[in-house]
Amino acid sequence: MAARYELFYWPGIQGRGEFVRLAFEEAGIDYRDVAREPGGMREMMGLLEAAKGRPASFAPPFLRHGRTIVGQTAGILLYLGSQLGLAPASERGRLWTHQIQLTIADLVVEAHDSHHPLGGDFYYEDQKQEAARRAALFRKSRIPLFLEWFERILADNGRGYLVGARLTYADLSLFQVVEGLRYAFPRAMRRAEKKSPRVAALRDRVAGRPRIAAYLDSPRRLPFNENGIFRHYPELDG
Repeated sequence: MAARYELFYWPGIQGRGEFVRLAFEEAGIDYRDVAREPGGMREMMGLLEAAKGRPASFAPPFLRHGRTIVGQTAGILLYLGSQLGLAPASERGRLWTHQIQLTIADLVVEAHDSHHPLGGDFYYEDQKQEAARRAALFRKSRIPLFLEWFERILADNGRGYLVGARLTYADLSLFQVVEGLRYAFPRAMRRAEKKSPRVAALRDRVAGRPRIAAYLDSPRRLPFNENGIFRHYPELDG
């Protein structure tokens, strides 16, 4: 019997683990979301703390598949892409998809830092002034810059997806970023998306895929909240 995929990530938030969940849901894979199970947090922390004699993941998310453990969202998706049919067959295509995913990871970090520019050791209320300055730059410069890049990739590819003629995990991840930014910065995103119609169309195309639509309508899809990466503070939306 093939080994089951086991995802380890914090319960209660979508976070970076959601990019991996979307890949599993699109592929129709039965996977364990370990920390959401009874005793799962203890199992996850035990793996992080007892990694003697082998490299350990720095932090969740990480994936266990049989004897293989892979950390970092982009690394997990690189590992899963070919196995789940969500990456191109050619090495060039796989590397390009991975590059796009790494750029998405950069955007995710900047989205988080828009409300926590001084880091996670401080509550949002302790860094509101700094967050206001960081969020203004993020809204006015960084969101449009990233969306313009994705828009250009979609235009150059000309097939409705970021890479090739079929959906890849990068498309799923861009969908998740657009959803998160719409939640966190609804006003800014309405302005930005006017110049990124292909990105908006890709978001709609992914949302309409049968397995993704079923997932989004299920209790497995947690709502965005003010504990995750994408947080809605009205004063930061400008």
